[in-house]
Amino acid sequence: MDYWKLPPRVKVLEALGCIGDSRIQFVSEREARVVGSDGSRVYRVVWDGGRGIASNDNGSVYRGYLGYPSIAFLMLKGVLPFDEKLAEALRGIPWREINEKFKSYRDTEKYVKEVLAGKGVNWAYVEAYVVKVLREIEGLKLYKIPL
Repeated sequence: MDYWKLPPRVKVLEALGCIGDSRIQFVSEREARVVGSDGSRVYRVVWDGGRGIASNDNGSVYRGYLGYPSIAFLMLKGVLPFDEKLAEALRGIPWREINEKFKSYRDTEKYVKEVLAGKGVNWAYVEAYVVKVLREIEGLKLYKIPL
């Protein structure tokens, strides 16, 4: 069985931003369409109702890690922890633009940290949440299914 790799930390925050921006639309109980942050792309997420999930976002297709569309999907399904306060704080971040600008997930995360600090969000709280979600993803041992 082919399992998903753990995503970069910032993808947890990008998933929350996606939810905060209302860019995920459920087609059915097990399928959703996710609009990219700049509106130019639409990704498809399909779930088998258990531990199998697929998405056609770049991270999933080209790097083999669980991409932000799948993370957002699983958060809204209650499979992964969701934080409404953080989702709201991450609303409006131009993810594609900053990912292309910085070309480093570490630098993107640093930028997001500054944005959140400007909104009064405690980074220790964010850090604890990201670690919790990544541990959950790791523990679930999610596998790839056909799209």
